[in-house]
Amino acid sequence: MNQQFARLHAWYLWRTAPLHDESGQATTEYALVMLAAALVALMVVAWATAGGGAGKVGRLFDRVIDAVTSKL
Repeated sequence: MNQQFARLHAWYLWRTAPLHDESGQATTEYALVMLAAALVALMVVAWATAGGGAGKVGRLFDRVIDAVTSKL
């Protein structure tokens, strides 16, 4: 009886192993993070190139460059 239980248990572990495998989890998370970053970047580019965003970005760059050159 004990040997039969051991075989049944081994079969159960073999059968359910793929359900508990997380080998692709990091790759999936990385892909989702990269997708979210690309979406945010596209939104920033769309905002910066349309409407008042372009002027604001230009003024921001001017202030940053002025601040850096004043420190030299």
